[in-house]
Amino acid sequence: MSTRAQIAIQTGPEEWAHVYVHYDGYPEQMLPALAAWAPEDILAAQEIRQVSAEALDCFIPPRSPRFLSRPTCELSHLYLWQDGHWIDATD
Repeated sequence: MSTRAQIAIQTGPEEWAHVYVHYDGYPEQMLPALAAWAPEDILAAQEIRQVSAEALDCFIPPRSPRFLSRPTCELSHLYLWQDGHWIDATD
C-alpha cells in the first residue's frame, strides 16, 4: 500500500506549488530523503513516484504541480521547506 504525500513549496506571496509523491510518504522515510534535495529540485521533478537521497523517481510525463494559496494537506502527509530544511507539516 502506498503512503501518498505532498511537498508544498512557496513560489509567491500567496502561491504554493504542491508536488505529488506516490510511494513512501511517511515522515521516517521522507525527511531523511528530502534532506538531499533543494526546493528547486522538487519543483523541477513536478510529480514524483518516490523520493530517496540518491534519486527522485519521477513520472514521465509528469503532471504539473497544483498551485494553491496556502499549504494544504490533501493526502496522508505534507512537507514544507522552512528555515533551510524540510519539515513535516501534516498536523
